[in-house]
Amino acid sequence: MTAPLVTDVRITAALRQDQDRGLLAYVSCTVAGVLRIDGLTVRRTRSGDTRLSFPARRDRRGLEHPYYEPLDVATERALEEAVLAALLGAGEGENS
Repeated sequence: MTAPLVTDVRITAALRQDQDRGLLAYVSCTVAGVLRIDGLTVRRTRSGDTRLSFPARRDRRGLEHPYYEPLDVATERALEEAVLAALLGAGEGENS
């Protein structure tokens, strides 16, 4: 499967105290020109990597249920690359 085109990436910086704990920014974007997704976050892992995180709810048993998620690695990478490029272009944290 070909990865979808990711456009109109919007970055909103997290608060400084959240950034100190690894939450760098909130993200919304358009996928394939037909779907707007919001609530993504950019986080720094304990190992120092920067990763895209997808929103989810937890049920009573503590299991996570994503609201939406990439169905394959190519799509996940396309989303992550577009968001990280926008983040770098925005100076890692300013609105874009």
